Amino acid sequence: MDKSKVIDAYRRGFITVKECGQILGVEDVQLQLLLRQELSKMSCMRESRRVGG
Repeated sequence: MDKSKVIDAYRRGFITVKECGQILGVEDVQLQLLLRQELSKMSCMRESRRVGG
């Protein structure tokens, strides 16, 4: 399963943070880093849409 889809499911409340980590096969610290990376990636995408039109 795609990493971003799993993280999106967690953010929407369909799965718990523990389940998210289990699906991705990562420990808590690694999961927190992935969640931050995904959040910043989403922020950058929003900014580029706004700036680019």
